[in-house]
Amino acid sequence: MSAENLHVGVIGATGAVGVELINVMFDRNFPVGELTLFASERSAGKTLETKYGTKTVTLFSVEDAKKCDIVFLAVSGDFAKEYGPQIAEGALVIDNSSAFRLRDDVPLIVPEINGGLAKTSKLIANPNCTTAIAAVALWPLHKAFGLKKVFVSTYQAASGAGQPGMNELREGLASGLKGEEIKAEVFSHPLAFNVIPHIDTFQENGYTREEMKVTWETRKIFGVPDLAISCTAVRIPTERTHSESIVVETEKPVTPQAARDVLATAQGVKLVDNPEKLEYPMPINATKKYDVEVGRIRTNLIFGDHGLELFVAGDQLLKGAALNAVQIAEASIA
Repeated sequence: MSAENLHVGVIGATGAVGVELINVMFDRNFPVGELTLFASERSAGKTLETKYGTKTVTLFSVEDAKKCDIVFLAVSGDFAKEYGPQIAEGALVIDNSSAFRLRDDVPLIVPEINGGLAKTSKLIANPNCTTAIAAVALWPLHKAFGLKKVFVSTYQAASGAGQPGMNELREGLASGLKGEEIKAEVFSHPLAFNVIPHIDTFQENGYTREEMKVTWETRKIFGVPDLAISCTAVRIPTERTHSESIVVETEKPVTPQAARDVLATAQGVKLVDNPEKLEYPMPINATKKYDVEVGRIRTNLIFGDHGLELFVAGDQLLKGAALNAVQIAEASIA
């Protein structure tokens, strides 16, 4: 594929991830020669203001999508399953849904870790947002010290449920401040002034599918099928950017300073770890930033010199979705 003047298609361009995809491509000077925004009959013909100018939304068809060089899917898993493989007969397809992430024949890519796989398939899966953010922080530590066990607790923003989730949070906050009933339609309970220890569907083992995605996907991305990793996923009333508290047991001895030294030069990571100055990762600072912030690095009291605790914050719509997808596209033409 030529790295100049690419014909790029975006399916789901009006959603939160779709909007960020377009912005990231423009901001990173991705070689877009022609940009086509696809949608259903309901939205086809409408115009959309983008950084590339005013674009008229095109009615989706498999044949038209196949004519593109690269197609980003920012739509449901059901749509992706039905049309993704068909589009991939012509175009490179980068899918943001969970439809193909665990298929053995589809690469699951975080470019800082396994970007070389971007040239091996015409259908590529983008990881779960929580997984991608954790993986960027954990991979350098795994390479340096070896990860034996990983425990993750997440603090996930409303943006994880897309624009409807962010809208419901804002409406709920407004209602709550007025003493009115806070409605819950997107989330299982009111999110405003609350935290919800439930994201996605519950599985037979008591974990939710969101939690199991972190386990399954991290193992696949790292190429370590037996990595011991467990997650508790919690939705919190922030609008954007996920945070995670992570505990690791390492194969080799590790100190906080050794970990800082590794993370300070790691691709995609910003070390923010100066508690004396009250500097540590927070959503308010990591929002709309490409790098994943990592800090609060300390020796774990249980695992001692073979354990660390750390806190990370990463923009769910960027490294957790759109940025990672564009980086995959960049790797495919490098």
